[in-house]
Amino acid sequence: MITASSEHTWKQISDELKSAVGPSLFDVWLAPLKLTRLDGNQLTLEAPAASRAWVTDRFGQILKSSAQSIIGADAEVHVSAAGQDPRQSVASTESHFAAEAGSELNPKYCFEQFVIGNGNRFAHGAALAVAENPGTAYNPLFICGPPGVGKTHLLHSIADYARRHGNGVRVHLTGAEAFANEFISSLRGGDINAFKARHRNADLVLVDDVQFLMAKAKTEEEFFHTFNSLRESGAQIVLTCDRPPRDLNKLEERLRDRFDSGLVADISAPDLATRVAVLNARAQLDQIEIEDDAVVELIATRVERNLRALEGALIRVVAYASLSGRNINTALAEEVLDGLFPQKPHEPKSVKLSVEEIRAVVGEHYEVSVTELCSSSRVASVLWPRQVAMYLARDHSGASLATIAASFGGRNHTTALSACKRVEQRISEDAEQANQLRQLGDQLFKTSANTRGDRS
Repeated sequence: MITASSEHTWKQISDELKSAVGPSLFDVWLAPLKLTRLDGNQLTLEAPAASRAWVTDRFGQILKSSAQSIIGADAEVHVSAAGQDPRQSVASTESHFAAEAGSELNPKYCFEQFVIGNGNRFAHGAALAVAENPGTAYNPLFICGPPGVGKTHLLHSIADYARRHGNGVRVHLTGAEAFANEFISSLRGGDINAFKARHRNADLVLVDDVQFLMAKAKTEEEFFHTFNSLRESGAQIVLTCDRPPRDLNKLEERLRDRFDSGLVADISAPDLATRVAVLNARAQLDQIEIEDDAVVELIATRVERNLRALEGALIRVVAYASLSGRNINTALAEEVLDGLFPQKPHEPKSVKLSVEEIRAVVGEHYEVSVTELCSSSRVASVLWPRQVAMYLARDHSGASLATIAASFGGRNHTTALSACKRVEQRISEDAEQANQLRQLGDQLFKTSANTRGDRS
C-alpha cells in the first residue's frame, strides 16, 4: 500500500532526479516511473515495459544516489516493468532489437575495424559518443561525405555497439530508399499504422543515404513527422548523406533545418596513410599474407578516393594471384590494376626511376645539394625539397617507403609517409605548387631519358 509519507518521499527523490539529469531527460525517461512500494530502505518502481531496461542501464546509478540522498546511504532501488516479471523484461527488449536490426548489420562494420585517419577522426569521435550515450548529445548526428569513405561503416558500428552494450536499447537501422519503398507499400496495403510503429518505436534510429528522400513529396512529409515523433520521445537519430544538409536543394527546407539542428560531421576522402592502414586492416581481417609492403602502397596510390574500391582492388589482386598460382608482388599488382586503375599519364610504367635520380633532379631544381637533402636539417629551404623528393620517389621509383626513407639519411618509413602526406595536403590547397610538381615530374623523365640516351 502506498502511503502519503511514501508519496512524499518519492516526490523528494523525483525532485533530486530532475535536478541531476535536467528537465528534458527527466520528462522523457524518469517522469513515467511509478512508485509501487517503499519498504524501509527498499524502493520499488514501475517503468513502461518498453523502456525498463534502458532506464535501469542509463539511470540506475542516478536513481540509487538520489534515493540515498533522501532515504539514507543503505537505500536500494528496484525497477520492474509494467505487467511483466522484472527478470523477463531485459530479455524481451534484446530479442526485439534482434528482430529489427540484427539481420541487417554487417559484422565487419564495427568500431574495432574502423580505421581512423585525418579525414574521419571527427566523425568517428561523434559516432562513438552517440553510441555510448544516445539521446544525450549530438542529436541528430548527421554524417556526410562522398561515397565510399566510411559513413555506412560508422552507422553500423553505432548499431553494433548498442546491440552489444545497450542492455535492451531498441535500435532501428534502415536506409532512406527502404523507408520510401516501405512507406509506398504501406499506403497501398492499408497498414500505415504498422509502418509508423516500425519506424517510431525505437530508442536509436539510424537512417542511411537520406539524399534519396529528395523530390519525394509524400515520403518527405512522412519522414518529417517521423523525425519529430522520435525527437519528442527522446530517441537518438543518426543520419548519413553524400552531402551537407544545406546542399540538399530538392529537400524541403524544414527537413534541412532539422538535419542541421544537431551535429554535422563530415568525412573527406582518405589520405595515403589512411588508405594504407585500411588495406593492412582488411588483409589482417581476411588473414591475407602480403610480404611486400610495396604491393599495399601501390594499391593505395592507385585507388585514391573510395574505400570500397580500395578493398575491392586488394581482393582482385589476391584472387588473381590465387587463381593463377603466382606470388603477390608489385608486378602482378600492376598487371591486375592497370585495367581498372591505370597509372597517371606522367607515370609510364615501363620507366622506373631510381631514388638517386629523383634526389639529384629535385636537388638541382631547388638548388639544394644531395648532402643537405640527406642531412638532419629541418630548415624550410631543405625540408620542403626533401619532402617533395620523397613524394616523387614514391610515385616514380617503385621503391617501398622504407627504402625511400633510408635513402634520405637513414630515415624510417613513417618519415616518408608523413612527407608524402604533407605534400599531398599542400598541393591540394595550392594550385601553383601542384603545377610545379607536375612540371618537375615531367622533368624527371626527360632528364632520365637523356641520361639513358647518353649512356647508350
